[in-house]
Amino acid sequence: MKLITFTNKGIYCPKGKFYIDPWRPVDFAVITHGHADHARWGMKKYLCHHFTKPILHQRISPDIVCQSVEYGEVININGVKVSLHPAGHIIGSAQIRLEYKGYVSVISGDYKVQEDGLSTPFELVKCNEFVSESTFGLPIYNWLEVDDLNKKLQSWVLKNKENGKTSVFVGYSLGKAQRIMKAVEELGKIHVHYSIGKLNEAFETVGIDLPEYEIPDFRESVKHLLGEIVIVPPALLDSNVIKKIPEAATAICSGWMQVRGARRWRSADAGFPMSDHADWKGLLQAIKATEAEIVHVTHGQTEVFSKYLNEIGIKADVVETLYGDDDEEEAEISETQKEQP
Repeated sequence: MKLITFTNKGIYCPKGKFYIDPWRPVDFAVITHGHADHARWGMKKYLCHHFTKPILHQRISPDIVCQSVEYGEVININGVKVSLHPAGHIIGSAQIRLEYKGYVSVISGDYKVQEDGLSTPFELVKCNEFVSESTFGLPIYNWLEVDDLNKKLQSWVLKNKENGKTSVFVGYSLGKAQRIMKAVEELGKIHVHYSIGKLNEAFETVGIDLPEYEIPDFRESVKHLLGEIVIVPPALLDSNVIKKIPEAATAICSGWMQVRGARRWRSADAGFPMSDHADWKGLLQAIKATEAEIVHVTHGQTEVFSKYLNEIGIKADVVETLYGDDDEEEAEISETQKEQP
């Protein structure tokens, strides 16, 4: 049975007549999560998790037609049973489970098996067919435990305070920024860029508590930020905003920091391997546990990862998509540029 197909608009379920995370306008889109490379403008109707709905209204438009459901809630779409299950990626992120005549396909979107303290933890969903990302699908990518990573962030902030520096963290506005806030909340005042503040409101509307924060006006003097904690999105790393911050020490929070690469580090002073994607071990753990008969590999290290899966006896193929391993970052940068006040 073929429950999903891969088209030039995205993953399509012919029986249900809907798409999952389409990148071109369609009539009905089921959305895994709110990042801009998965949730696009122009769909006639959206379906997502309750926590993702305010994010879509914030990032796309308050006027979109959007239905939201709880994790595990089953709805019938043209004879296909559809349910959303936690992906552990960011708040509201979901694996999309489709069932038709006993055959189950799961489209995982972006996911991680490591619990970050904010996202609903990843839920294993057994299936016949599994669509998996492979953003960090190489053995070199293995994440620190969350507590250990947080301690590194905290130590860096304390060292900067001793040296009269301002700690400036660079991380995605949705997911990463909020994790950074939680990690350093006891160490001083937190200041976030306007684009992060807007998404913090989406967290707060669904009852997720975040540390107190302020939104400075970077068009004015920001000398008062000296020695404090500032969080900005990637688009601003080499911008005048950073240059205005007094005695700024910058740190990028990204899985790419596991391997120091000149392009991604740019002019940063430090880097912390914080990721909302599964690492090598996490990918293998999740895929093996699904017991899927076929795995479709997307986003990232597709050729290497699918080859390895086949070598260890898991049937896998590569699915070409509009997006690759850098597109989450590029979509975030584009969104931030549009949101500048």
